[in-house]
Amino acid sequence: MQDSCKYEDLQKDSLHFAKLDTDRKKRTGFSETVFCQGKKTEHLVQIYRHLFETTGQAFGTRADAQQAQAVQKELPQAQYDDTSHILKIQGKEQTAQIGCIAVCSAGTSDISVAEEAAQTAEHFGAKVDRYYDVGVAGLDRLLAHIDSIRKANAIIAVAGMEGALPSVIGGMVSVPVIAVPTSIGYGANFSGLSALLAMLNSCANGISVVNIDNGYGAGYNAVMINRLAVQGNRQ
Repeated sequence: MQDSCKYEDLQKDSLHFAKLDTDRKKRTGFSETVFCQGKKTEHLVQIYRHLFETTGQAFGTRADAQQAQAVQKELPQAQYDDTSHILKIQGKEQTAQIGCIAVCSAGTSDISVAEEAAQTAEHFGAKVDRYYDVGVAGLDRLLAHIDSIRKANAIIAVAGMEGALPSVIGGMVSVPVIAVPTSIGYGANFSGLSALLAMLNSCANGISVVNIDNGYGAGYNAVMINRLAVQGNRQ
Protein backbone atom coordinates (compact mmCIF):
# COMPACT_ATOMS: atom_id res chain seq x y z
CA MET A 1 0.00 0.00 0.00
CA GLN A 2 1.46 3.32 -1.03
CA ASP A 3 1.69 5.91 1.73
CA SER A 4 -0.49 8.93 0.87
CA CYS A 5 1.67 11.24 3.01
CA LYS A 6 4.74 12.77 1.45
CA TYR A 7 7.52 13.66 3.86
CA GLU A 8 10.55 15.75 3.05
CA ASP A 9 13.76 15.16 4.97
CA LEU A 10 15.49 18.40 5.83
CA GLN A 11 18.92 16.81 6.23
CA LYS A 12 20.45 13.47 5.40
CA ASP A 13 18.41 10.51 6.57
CA SER A 14 20.90 9.86 9.36
CA LEU A 15 19.91 13.10 11.17
CA HIS A 16 16.15 12.57 11.36
CA PHE A 17 15.48 15.80 13.27
CA ALA A 18 12.41 16.76 11.24
CA LYS A 19 10.14 15.54 8.48
CA LEU A 20 7.79 18.05 6.89
CA ASP A 21 4.34 17.10 5.74
CA THR A 22 4.16 19.23 2.60
CA ASP A 23 1.02 17.40 1.42
CA ARG A 24 -1.02 18.30 4.49
CA LYS A 25 -2.90 21.20 2.88
CA LYS A 26 -4.11 18.93 0.08
CA ARG A 27 -5.48 16.45 2.61
CA THR A 28 -6.86 18.76 5.28
CA GLY A 29 -7.09 22.25 3.82
CA PHE A 30 -4.50 23.51 6.32
CA SER A 31 -0.78 23.78 5.72
CA GLU A 32 1.61 22.49 8.36
CA THR A 33 2.32 24.73 11.34
CA VAL A 34 5.66 24.74 13.14
CA PHE A 35 5.65 24.53 16.93
CA CYS A 36 8.82 26.50 17.65
CA GLN A 37 9.10 26.10 21.41
CA GLY A 38 11.82 23.67 22.43
CA LYS A 39 13.38 23.35 18.98
CA LYS A 40 17.09 23.98 18.53
CA THR A 41 17.62 27.25 16.72
CA GLU A 42 19.66 25.74 13.90
CA HIS A 43 16.94 23.14 13.33
CA LEU A 44 14.25 25.79 13.26
CA VAL A 45 16.13 27.89 10.71
CA GLN A 46 16.42 24.91 8.38
CA ILE A 47 12.74 24.05 8.84
CA TYR A 48 11.67 27.57 7.89
CA ARG A 49 14.06 27.68 4.94
CA HIS A 50 12.76 24.38 3.63
CA LEU A 51 9.12 25.29 4.08
CA PHE A 52 9.64 28.58 2.33
CA GLU A 53 11.50 27.01 -0.56
CA THR A 54 8.90 24.26 -0.90
CA THR A 55 5.62 26.10 -0.29
CA GLY A 56 6.45 29.80 -0.46
CA GLN A 57 5.35 30.41 3.11
CA ALA A 58 5.84 29.28 6.70
CA PHE A 59 3.82 29.71 9.88
CA GLY A 60 4.98 28.92 13.40
CA THR A 61 3.79 29.42 16.96
CA ARG A 62 5.54 29.84 20.31
CA ALA A 63 8.71 31.33 18.89
CA ASP A 64 10.96 33.38 21.15
CA ALA A 65 12.89 36.49 20.15
CA GLN A 66 16.19 34.66 19.73
CA GLN A 67 14.64 32.10 17.40
CA ALA A 68 12.95 34.86 15.42
CA GLN A 69 16.20 36.78 14.99
CA ALA A 70 17.99 33.68 13.72
CA VAL A 71 15.25 32.91 11.19
CA GLN A 72 15.05 36.54 10.06
CA LYS A 73 18.82 36.64 9.54
CA GLU A 74 18.46 33.76 7.10
CA LEU A 75 15.04 34.80 5.74
CA PRO A 76 14.55 38.59 6.05
CA GLN A 77 10.95 38.32 4.87
CA ALA A 78 9.97 36.50 8.07
CA GLN A 79 7.71 38.51 10.38
CA TYR A 80 7.69 38.13 14.15
CA ASP A 81 4.99 39.32 16.53
CA ASP A 82 6.23 39.47 20.11
CA THR A 83 2.68 39.50 21.52
CA SER A 84 1.42 36.26 19.97
CA HIS A 85 4.94 34.80 19.50
CA ILE A 86 4.00 33.91 15.95
CA LEU A 87 6.80 33.75 13.38
CA LYS A 88 5.59 33.67 9.80
CA ILE A 89 6.50 34.17 6.17
CA GLN A 90 3.49 35.24 4.17
CA GLY A 91 2.89 33.70 0.77
CA LYS A 92 2.97 35.95 -2.29
CA GLU A 93 -0.73 35.37 -2.81
CA GLN A 94 -2.66 36.35 0.32
CA THR A 95 -5.51 34.05 1.29
CA ALA A 96 -8.87 35.81 0.98
CA GLN A 97 -10.42 36.33 4.41
CA ILE A 98 -13.94 34.98 4.58
CA GLY A 99 -16.78 34.83 7.09
CA CYS A 100 -16.21 36.14 10.58
CA ILE A 101 -14.69 34.87 13.81
CA ALA A 102 -14.96 36.91 17.00
CA VAL A 103 -12.02 36.67 19.38
CA CYS A 104 -12.81 37.91 22.90
CA SER A 105 -10.37 38.21 25.77
CA ALA A 106 -11.41 38.63 29.38
CA GLY A 107 -8.45 40.84 30.30
CA THR A 108 -5.54 42.65 28.74
CA SER A 109 -3.24 40.02 30.26
CA ASP A 110 -4.95 37.37 28.11
CA ILE A 111 -4.20 39.14 24.83
CA SER A 112 -1.08 37.10 24.06
CA VAL A 113 -3.14 33.91 23.85
CA ALA A 114 -6.01 35.72 22.13
CA GLU A 115 -3.64 37.05 19.48
CA GLU A 116 -2.27 33.57 18.85
CA ALA A 117 -5.85 32.50 18.13
CA ALA A 118 -6.69 35.56 16.05
CA GLN A 119 -3.58 35.48 13.90
CA THR A 120 -3.90 31.73 13.38
CA ALA A 121 -7.46 32.22 12.12
CA GLU A 122 -6.36 35.05 9.83
CA HIS A 123 -3.49 33.01 8.44
CA PHE A 124 -5.91 30.24 7.51
CA GLY A 125 -8.26 32.61 5.74
CA ALA A 126 -10.83 33.88 8.23
CA LYS A 127 -11.90 37.44 8.87
CA VAL A 128 -11.38 38.18 12.57
CA ASP A 129 -12.97 40.78 14.81
CA ARG A 130 -11.23 41.40 18.13
CA TYR A 131 -12.95 42.32 21.41
CA TYR A 132 -10.36 42.62 24.14
CA ASP A 133 -10.71 43.34 27.85
CA VAL A 134 -14.41 42.46 27.99
CA GLY A 135 -14.33 40.19 31.04
CA VAL A 136 -16.96 39.64 33.71
CA ALA A 137 -15.46 42.21 36.08
CA GLY A 138 -17.28 44.80 33.97
CA LEU A 139 -20.10 43.19 31.99
CA ASP A 140 -21.05 46.50 30.40
CA ARG A 141 -17.87 46.24 28.30
CA LEU A 142 -19.04 42.93 26.85
CA LEU A 143 -22.66 43.99 26.44
CA ALA A 144 -21.55 47.04 24.47
CA HIS A 145 -20.27 44.69 21.74
CA ILE A 146 -22.65 41.72 22.04
CA ASP A 147 -24.68 42.57 18.92
CA SER A 148 -21.53 42.55 16.81
CA ILE A 149 -20.21 39.40 18.47
CA ARG A 150 -23.46 37.58 17.68
CA LYS A 151 -22.85 38.09 13.95
CA ALA A 152 -19.76 35.87 13.98
CA ASN A 153 -19.82 32.27 12.73
CA ALA A 154 -17.72 31.17 15.71
CA ILE A 155 -16.53 32.84 18.89
CA ILE A 156 -13.27 32.31 20.73
CA ALA A 157 -13.44 33.30 24.40
CA VAL A 158 -10.07 33.60 26.14
CA ALA A 159 -9.94 33.95 29.93
CA GLY A 160 -7.75 33.28 32.93
CA MET A 161 -8.61 33.88 36.59
CA GLU A 162 -11.93 32.06 37.20
CA GLY A 163 -12.57 31.50 33.48
CA ALA A 164 -16.15 32.77 33.44
CA LEU A 165 -16.21 34.64 30.12
CA PRO A 166 -17.11 31.67 27.85
CA SER A 167 -20.11 30.79 30.04
CA VAL A 168 -21.43 34.34 29.90
CA ILE A 169 -21.00 34.56 26.14
CA GLY A 170 -22.38 31.06 25.61
CA GLY A 171 -25.68 32.06 27.18
CA MET A 172 -26.14 34.98 24.79
CA VAL A 173 -25.21 33.67 21.34
CA SER A 174 -26.42 31.05 18.84
CA VAL A 175 -23.04 29.97 17.43
CA PRO A 176 -20.29 27.70 18.78
CA VAL A 177 -18.05 29.13 21.49
CA ILE A 178 -14.49 27.85 21.80
CA ALA A 179 -13.19 28.45 25.31
CA VAL A 180 -9.49 29.00 25.93
CA PRO A 181 -8.28 28.94 29.55
CA THR A 182 -5.10 30.91 30.17
CA SER A 183 -2.44 30.54 32.83
CA ILE A 184 -3.11 34.12 33.99
CA GLY A 185 -4.23 34.39 37.60
CA TYR A 186 -3.28 34.29 41.26
CA GLY A 187 -2.17 31.16 43.11
CA ALA A 188 -5.52 29.38 43.26
CA ASN A 189 -5.74 29.70 39.50
CA PHE A 190 -3.12 26.93 39.46
CA SER A 191 -1.55 28.22 36.23
CA GLY A 192 -4.83 27.92 34.35
CA LEU A 193 -6.14 24.68 35.82
CA SER A 194 -9.00 26.33 37.69
CA ALA A 195 -10.06 28.22 34.55
CA LEU A 196 -9.88 25.00 32.53
CA LEU A 197 -12.08 23.12 35.01
CA ALA A 198 -14.56 26.01 35.18
CA MET A 199 -14.92 26.01 31.41
CA LEU A 200 -15.30 22.23 31.26
CA ASN A 201 -18.02 22.48 33.91
CA SER A 202 -19.91 25.32 32.24
CA CYS A 203 -23.69 24.98 32.19
CA ALA A 204 -23.94 27.11 29.04
CA ASN A 205 -24.57 25.12 25.86
CA GLY A 206 -22.45 25.12 22.73
CA ILE A 207 -19.08 25.48 24.46
CA SER A 208 -16.01 23.42 23.62
CA VAL A 209 -12.71 23.80 25.46
CA VAL A 210 -9.11 23.61 24.31
CA ASN A 211 -6.00 23.22 26.42
CA ILE A 212 -4.53 25.92 28.65
CA ASP A 213 -3.02 28.78 26.59
CA ASN A 214 -3.80 26.93 23.34
CA GLY A 215 -4.79 29.88 21.19
CA TYR A 216 -3.59 28.05 18.10
CA GLY A 217 -5.95 25.14 18.64
CA ALA A 218 -8.87 27.49 19.17
CA GLY A 219 -8.07 29.47 16.04
CA TYR A 220 -7.76 26.32 13.94
CA ASN A 221 -11.08 24.89 15.15
CA ALA A 222 -12.85 28.21 14.66
CA VAL A 223 -11.63 28.35 11.06
CA MET A 224 -13.13 24.91 10.38
CA ILE A 225 -16.50 26.09 11.75
CA ASN A 226 -16.26 29.35 9.83
CA ARG A 227 -15.56 27.57 6.54
CA LEU A 228 -18.58 25.32 7.00
CA ALA A 229 -20.77 28.31 7.78
CA VAL A 230 -19.60 30.19 4.68
CA GLN A 231 -20.15 27.11 2.50
CA GLY A 232 -23.64 26.70 3.94
CA ASN A 233 -24.53 30.30 3.21
CA ARG A 234 -23.47 29.89 -0.41
CA GLN A 235 -25.73 26.88 -0.99
